Amino acid sequence: MENKKPNNEYKKPNLFFYRTAQAISNLVATFVFKRKIIRNDIKDVKDPYIVIANHQAAYDFVNLIGMCKRTMTFVISNSFYQSLPIKGVLDKLCVLPKQQFQTSLSDMKKIKAVIDAGEPIVIYPAGLMCEDGLSTPIPAATCKLLKWLGVDLYMAKVSGTYFAMPKWSTGFRPGKTTMNVYKLFSKEELADMDTEEIKVKTEQALLFDAYREQEELLVKYKNGDNVKGLENVLYVCPHCQKEFSIDVKDDGRTLYCKDCGYSQTSDEYGFLHKNGDIGEEIRYVSDWSKLIYNRFKEKLSKGEETVISTKTDIHMVDPDKNKYVKVGQGTLTLDPEKFLIEGELNGEEVSLSIPISKFPTLPFSPGKHLEIQEGQKIYRCVLEDGKLVMKFINMVKIFFELKAK
Repeated sequence: MENKKPNNEYKKPNLFFYRTAQAISNLVATFVFKRKIIRNDIKDVKDPYIVIANHQAAYDFVNLIGMCKRTMTFVISNSFYQSLPIKGVLDKLCVLPKQQFQTSLSDMKKIKAVIDAGEPIVIYPAGLMCEDGLSTPIPAATCKLLKWLGVDLYMAKVSGTYFAMPKWSTGFRPGKTTMNVYKLFSKEELADMDTEEIKVKTEQALLFDAYREQEELLVKYKNGDNVKGLENVLYVCPHCQKEFSIDVKDDGRTLYCKDCGYSQTSDEYGFLHKNGDIGEEIRYVSDWSKLIYNRFKEKLSKGEETVISTKTDIHMVDPDKNKYVKVGQGTLTLDPEKFLIEGELNGEEVSLSIPISKFPTLPFSPGKHLEIQEGQKIYRCVLEDGKLVMKFINMVKIFFELKAK
């Protein structure tokens, strides 16, 4: 019989669908991610608890769902939930979809209902998988939520999935990954800590640089030296500083600048090695990415290049098809205060101004699109020039960081 409880009450996942999802996930974790379990403190816990997890790849949950015999409720992105053809299955699993970087009163009630029912819940505080191997800051509201829920808090630290499934690439690259689940704070410790202390210590636990972790692990990944797609993340040459001059050679392993000839080749561990005499070697993609970010932040802090604009198609979720469909086109503009979408939407001329003050970053796919959230609406902007996506994302991050300071 279909569960008719109100949306803010706990719904237990359908056991058949949950066990099936666990079985499939364990197969993927074993044979694709080649998961090695370092520690598993939640295996036999009976009380309600929260698991927070770092997020390196799209399917990180498959490494976690089998770590506990009990059913766990996963909080997932509303965009992900709305656009999947298996939405019916997700409903059977009783996942909790929420808008990224927003925690409404309704969301809090749904999460609290899980805890009040004596059940565990899983949250990915960063909200997004990383594009460059670096973790992202977590919203302060998440730390307030953790304290308010008042139960034991566990950390699920995954390593290696970034290399197995890079955001900038496609498909799997089998190679060993690790999972470490341990108690971060007891409910008593959480009660004695203020929000800022929780934020600092939680971010320390979630912090990672996949490339520096790889120096310790030294895992080879199948096709791990293929960097096709990475040019959409590392879009600035570190030597001549020309934007959008980075491309990939036909060998699929070499990033090079079409302007100055700077060149680096990847190995099967994911590390970069300089070719020739031009420029300095940058071994880690994460360091190259930080260099781009910091140079751009310096410009924006001086008031340079504070506005960017481009043509875009606009897609929104069709609830009947459970996928994004094109609903219009126009111009997307970003300045320090807002996004401006101007053009045609569902046959009507629009001018939408969306403040960015609460966006630490945005969901995006390098070289393809970015998603702008306004309440329950999500505008997926498929840029005419996909190379601009990463520049838009960096601008949003920098504006947020500068205002926070």
